[in-house]
Amino acid sequence: MAVAATPPAGGAYLERYADARRRLAAGSAPWLEGWRRAGAEAFRGAGFPTIKHEDWRFTPLYGLVEGDFSVDAPAAPFDQSRIKGVTFGREAGNRLVFVNGRLRSDLSSLKQLSPGIELLSFAEALASRPRLVEAALGTAPGLAGHPFAALNAAFAADGYVLHLAPGARSEAPIEILWIGSGADKPPVYHPRNLVVAGNGAHATVIEHHVGLCIGAYFSDTVTEIALGEGAVLRHCKVQDESREAFHLALTGARLAAGAHYDSFVYSAGGRLSRNEIHVALEGRRAQCRLNGAYLGRGEQIVDHTTVIDHASPETSSKELYKGVLDGRARGVFQGRIAVRPHAQKTDGQQMNRALLLSDKAEIASKPELEISADDVKCSHGATAGELDDVSLFYLRSRGIPEAEARRLLVEAFLNEVIDSVALAGMRLTLERNIARWMAGPA
Repeated sequence: MAVAATPPAGGAYLERYADARRRLAAGSAPWLEGWRRAGAEAFRGAGFPTIKHEDWRFTPLYGLVEGDFSVDAPAAPFDQSRIKGVTFGREAGNRLVFVNGRLRSDLSSLKQLSPGIELLSFAEALASRPRLVEAALGTAPGLAGHPFAALNAAFAADGYVLHLAPGARSEAPIEILWIGSGADKPPVYHPRNLVVAGNGAHATVIEHHVGLCIGAYFSDTVTEIALGEGAVLRHCKVQDESREAFHLALTGARLAAGAHYDSFVYSAGGRLSRNEIHVALEGRRAQCRLNGAYLGRGEQIVDHTTVIDHASPETSSKELYKGVLDGRARGVFQGRIAVRPHAQKTDGQQMNRALLLSDKAEIASKPELEISADDVKCSHGATAGELDDVSLFYLRSRGIPEAEARRLLVEAFLNEVIDSVALAGMRLTLERNIARWMAGPA
């Protein structure tokens, strides 16, 4: 791994994009401008995190802070038919498409929204539903003091807003497609997403992040989720950015009594990616499941960081992350489960397993439990190892070529977490992605 560069001060970075901030401020409501100004000032004071910050000790940002990005970079032309190759087809009847963080209405389709469900771009919601946005914005766990949440607030221009009335149920999955497409200068964009689900509402959201260009770009995404009593959200994300992209994503979810948040994240693209999830189980019997699969090779850094706050009794959480690393790739898993003193009968389970295909690949695992109650059932664990030589020998002795045998063993290793995905079409897409990754260079 290269030595991390000294990040620029927050003020210097903000000055680089001062014109963009002025354009965002023009015509904004006072509350919105105040929110953006607070974000800018917070980032000015914090700047980019370095490896001296405990939460970023294994994820140096040297490549990111050295980049020269543009908030106004035009998208490079791309064949629109390629979009069909990166979506989930019939699994998603409703789709918003964003290119370089901006909604492309001509590529989007909203034909099967169920009654009581609104799906808007963030920019549209600011104009048509400002009270909804103002009430929900900045309330998710994990945002306070987070440098990239502050940077996002300073520059957020678009994203998606999903609002479900009490009892509303989405019959078809909702797909959000993010396309990175740089031209002469690499773009940077800061999507802000909001999901607000009333009591008893149900929805499935599929996010697909893909690069249709060669070269770098920087995506700094914040997603805030608020689930009412008994609400259910299945949130599936595929991060398959271009190999030079920087993908930083922060998700914060608040769950009322009996609510259920089911998250699955697949990470395979990007020079550096970090998926950070904070969940606050605020109501009795709220539950969440966080699963993930990650693949890394070359010099990639793939970071999954989770924080689960059991703030009420009888809440439960389950986490399973599995990764495969080759070349000089580094995987990072940081998982913290906190149980508050009154959160009795909590059940929290966490596991990270990594498979290393190269002696130069590495995994940094930091599982944590902070338990302040006595009637709980909590566990955590982490394992790392190589392909099993006995299994590999067995397959080869049956006439299976080595490359095919290695692919079969890797797929078998990941099957446990891939099988947790509820959508059959998505599982097939993930299996194809894994097979394509295995066929690529180390």
